[in-house]
Amino acid sequence: MGMVSEFRVFINKGNVMDLAVGVIIGGAFGKIVDSVVGDLLMPVISAGTGGIDFSNNFMPLDGKVYATLAEAKKAGAAVFAYGNLITVLINFVLLAFCVFLLVNAVNSMKRVEAPPPAAAPVIADDVKLLTEIRDLLKK
Repeated sequence: MGMVSEFRVFINKGNVMDLAVGVIIGGAFGKIVDSVVGDLLMPVISAGTGGIDFSNNFMPLDGKVYATLAEAKKAGAAVFAYGNLITVLINFVLLAFCVFLLVNAVNSMKRVEAPPPAAAPVIADDVKLLTEIRDLLKK
């Protein structure tokens, strides 16, 4: 089997196509969730915390004082930008929570009602007749 035909067999396998579709849909879904977190949830949280913005919290490692993180980076200073990490962690927690809610909703839609309990076994007529005979003989 030549390399081209092996590649064709590989590409035509269902798993490869499912993975490709999953990656594409995941990328698009990621943009939606990023927008929900960044455009809807973070402004509400920011308003609730008095407008705290952690992204501009930093510590320059060269000992100089800079007004903003952008100014420090523009000056070429090495900075320890811990505020950005805090912001990214908050975004991650919110994003993970949104994904959890989505997966939970999808799973609840997939749940199927439990099957009804099995009916009592049907006893054949001859077994019933033999049971009646036995009961009569006991008397």
